[in-house]
Amino acid sequence: MNLYSRKQKWKIALLIFALILVSLSLFVSNKIVSKVGERERERATQWADAIKKKIELVQLTNNTFSKLREREREKMKLWINATKEVSKPTPLNQITNYAFPLKIIQENTDIPVILLDKNKKHSGNINLDFNPNTISAKYSKLKKEEVFSFFEDSLVKLAEQWAKKNPPFTIEVYDNLFMTYYYNDSKEITRLERERDSLINAFNNDLINNENLVSVILLDNKTNEIIGTNIKNYKISESNISIHIEKLKNQNNPIIIDFKNGNSSTLYFDNSPELKQLKYFPYIQFLVIGLFAIIGYLIFSTFRKAEQNKVWAGMAKETAHQLGTPLSSLIAWVNLIENKGIDKMITIEMQKDIDRLEKVTDRFSKIGSEAKLEDTNISETINNLINYLRPRISEKIEVIVKTDYNLSVLHNASLIEWVIENITKNAIDAMEGEGVLNISLEQSSGWVHINIKDNGRGIPSKQVKTIFEPGFSTKKRGWGLGLSLVKRIIKEYHKGQVYVLESEQNIGTTFRISLPSNIL
Repeated sequence: MNLYSRKQKWKIALLIFALILVSLSLFVSNKIVSKVGERERERATQWADAIKKKIELVQLTNNTFSKLREREREKMKLWINATKEVSKPTPLNQITNYAFPLKIIQENTDIPVILLDKNKKHSGNINLDFNPNTISAKYSKLKKEEVFSFFEDSLVKLAEQWAKKNPPFTIEVYDNLFMTYYYNDSKEITRLERERDSLINAFNNDLINNENLVSVILLDNKTNEIIGTNIKNYKISESNISIHIEKLKNQNNPIIIDFKNGNSSTLYFDNSPELKQLKYFPYIQFLVIGLFAIIGYLIFSTFRKAEQNKVWAGMAKETAHQLGTPLSSLIAWVNLIENKGIDKMITIEMQKDIDRLEKVTDRFSKIGSEAKLEDTNISETINNLINYLRPRISEKIEVIVKTDYNLSVLHNASLIEWVIENITKNAIDAMEGEGVLNISLEQSSGWVHINIKDNGRGIPSKQVKTIFEPGFSTKKRGWGLGLSLVKRIIKEYHKGQVYVLESEQNIGTTFRISLPSNIL
């Protein structure tokens, strides 16, 4: 019976079952990862919508402020004209009503104005937040002249800053007397701008700077400038922005945001760390399970082999013990037959069989014990076995032995004979009682090789690696332990190797026994 073949089938069945479980687990895990990824995409889309609304709000606010500034500029023009009207010289015999222009001038209570002459000298100001008194209070060590000088210089610098934001008005007050009016946004517009910036900053803190959100970059498609991102500034710059974008592209398909005004932006976003970990979790899980399974298998295999060794050793010793009693009886019967004067050839052959039984008993008794290795001639060991086997095998089997080398090798003669006998009997069975059996010796660096070649039916390639396993057999009878014992004797007792050197179906098989060489 072929126990090993059945065990192999069970292994294959269990492997297929394990693969099905792994596939199902990976399928479920990938489903979960896909759903989590879709949710993160929805979150990124919501973030993009919030950014879109923010930009629309900023655009609306900027348009509103532009209109307010236009109105204030018109108001400044009217105020300047009123000032100019009041400043005109009036003839002595003419009475002019300045009520309306004075009313316009007085209504300007929130637009700060600085008046400079053509030499950039201060000529007047209104609605400023500071004056020489505030400077004197802040810098108490300055003299009065120094305070006024500091005040004048500060106004000139402030007027130049205002000119960058609001173009000034230059008018001719009198003949060849030109004055320039510099003005800033009114206090109300400044207050509204501060509130707008405060809201935008709060929005940025909640969305753009939200580190709990997946990494995102919102890029303007026209200018390629970053509109919004929650990646820290020290991690992203103009030099590596393309690298960041390429990484995000590989993670998820970008989202295009159309602002419906000819402008559009692209949102690039990453997967969350949790999602990335979740992708690798099934593989880590199976790696850990596989590691435990391998460790468990190795422990189980070690215990199983130890148990098998005990069983084999026990069976071998019991066999040797059982053979001892009839063997002693046979020796006595042979002595009795010799004394009866029967043909000596009969007793000689019987004695050979008894000697053989004694060797077999000795072999079984050595299983499970430390075998004694002796430095003896390996050729002599092989020839002794072949001389015993020749009369006991079919005459149609031609045995050719080439052991001319005088090689001394550390080995146990009884066990090596058992090994060669097992392989030889398998070869004879493979040749079905008719063929040529070649046994030869070879020597290579550090090794002595015993080659046993037959011209039988050969071994299928798929069975070459399994023939030495316990339970493997191609016969209807037998337990499949012969070659397993061969491997055990060579590998464990002699520290050598035994394997199929070559095999081809319907042509033959060559077994090789390799023993470490000792003395040439």
